[in-house]
Amino acid sequence: MAESDCKTHDSQTLVDGNLLAAKSFAAAGITHMFGVVGIPVTSFANRAVSMGIRFLAFHNEQSAGYAASAYGYLTGKPGLLLTVSGPGCVHGLAGLSNAAVNAWPMVLISGSCDQADFGRGDFQELDQVAAVRPFSKFSAKATDISQIPNCVFKVLDQALSGRPGGCYLDLPTDVLHQTVSQSEAESLLAAAEKSRAKPQIPSVESSLIEKAVSLLRHAERPLIVFGKGAAFARAENSIKRLVESTGIPFLPTPMGKGLLPDTDELAATAARSLAIGKCDVALVVGARLNWLLHFGEPPKWSKDVKFILVDVCEEEIQLRKPCLGLAGDAKQVLDMINLEIKDDPFCLGKSHPWVEAISKKARDNVSRMEAQLAKDVVPFNFLTPMRIIRDAILGVGSPAPILVSEGANTMDVGRSVLIQTEPRTRLDAGTWGTMGVGLGYCIAAAVASPDRLVVAVEGDSGFGFSAMEVETLVRYQLPVVVIVFNNGGVYGGDRRNPEEVTGPYKHDPAPTSFVPGAAYHVLIEAFGGKGYLVGTPDELKSALAESFSSRKPAVINVTIDPYAGAESGRMQHKN
Repeated sequence: MAESDCKTHDSQTLVDGNLLAAKSFAAAGITHMFGVVGIPVTSFANRAVSMGIRFLAFHNEQSAGYAASAYGYLTGKPGLLLTVSGPGCVHGLAGLSNAAVNAWPMVLISGSCDQADFGRGDFQELDQVAAVRPFSKFSAKATDISQIPNCVFKVLDQALSGRPGGCYLDLPTDVLHQTVSQSEAESLLAAAEKSRAKPQIPSVESSLIEKAVSLLRHAERPLIVFGKGAAFARAENSIKRLVESTGIPFLPTPMGKGLLPDTDELAATAARSLAIGKCDVALVVGARLNWLLHFGEPPKWSKDVKFILVDVCEEEIQLRKPCLGLAGDAKQVLDMINLEIKDDPFCLGKSHPWVEAISKKARDNVSRMEAQLAKDVVPFNFLTPMRIIRDAILGVGSPAPILVSEGANTMDVGRSVLIQTEPRTRLDAGTWGTMGVGLGYCIAAAVASPDRLVVAVEGDSGFGFSAMEVETLVRYQLPVVVIVFNNGGVYGGDRRNPEEVTGPYKHDPAPTSFVPGAAYHVLIEAFGGKGYLVGTPDELKSALAESFSSRKPAVINVTIDPYAGAESGRMQHKN
């Protein structure tokens, strides 16, 4: 055999850091990755694809990071974001921080500069482990190729342990270029797999379960509140059993909607103020008593309400100081509660004064809303197109479309009008009120749930954050319909008082204003997608029917009266 043939054979048996990292993620069961390639991670992305991992390439790391965070929520396994070094890692912090605040499992993977050149001003040099620290629950840096498998498994496991969140993996350029033999690579993978620690799920003492059931049993006005933590735990069947057996009204947080259908007769969403203001015992499952739930404090809540807080994180329970804290997996805790109730059942019944009060208030509020929705207002306000969109989504049936919603007025009105009937079918700005999540969430939803249509209902401001990713929709031919409520600005037209329009730049557009009549639908047409411009009920119905049926990338540009909205949705007191 010629000497050159030996070298060729030997080189084929070598595994570099790129391939070993790809093998490690594939061995851990990773099937999707989001990101933007470039120095030094392009080869890693290609190796990941060769190992059976689908790589979704974005235009910017911010949207890719939002996709990774939402993917973690929808699938229950960490969403991966791959970025280049330096500014790529910094851009990735948007997604990582979103995952951290929403408690979704995610891993940010960034290449970094050559270790020998750190501190000398190397290309895109940054202490990335320090940069991610505020948003990462765990970080790992592979300083040698031999550490890659162990680092990969650690960041994936840590992202899911306890309260899910974001983790970080740093892959230096020189480590990605190092090589080991094929047999050594397999040994490193096997050793890392063997050393993985099994996740520890806290168990709840039976005495605490008994106390929780006793509080519910003796309550005069009990309420069950559940959030996206319960959705992440796949607790929908356990919640359904609890509600059906006890007859207790329930209130979902925005992304908890759909765990039980919004149309359920015990749903208290349309009677929210009454439900939280008058309940005496509230079982809160997978939802934090933060700003979304008015911190669990008066005047929105009764000063005498007793909270039973079910959360996977003991620190969260200690922070909120409820009457009773149950630290554990939401589904497991609810199953224990259901088992305890089964031995001594109780049910409020439809004629119970509390159930009747909630039902009556909900019916009255729904009737008032439906009266407003029934009107065809042209030029469009927010309600008329939202009703048409609601009916079109419901008309799809099951599996129900995944709804992505962002914007001030658009998201706020949509939360009240659009109906969720299945779990994990609503993605919105979330705990952090993050604007710009739209297209990233759409792409994540489309690849995580390929059997579902994805429908985004966005304000024009929210859409603008990630609008270029419509090209990504077309490139991968994802079944996503983006509906833009176009009212010419952040809240609509120029909302300034005359005395505010002064100074040397008074002739500039208002800070909240965009180009009137912007042709957002033309943007997707530039890449081969379908665009629609609509301004009447019939035009909107036709566009929805065609785009829903085709299940192809589309943008529907809905012209809204620029003065139909209000500042900051329902958060005017913050501005």
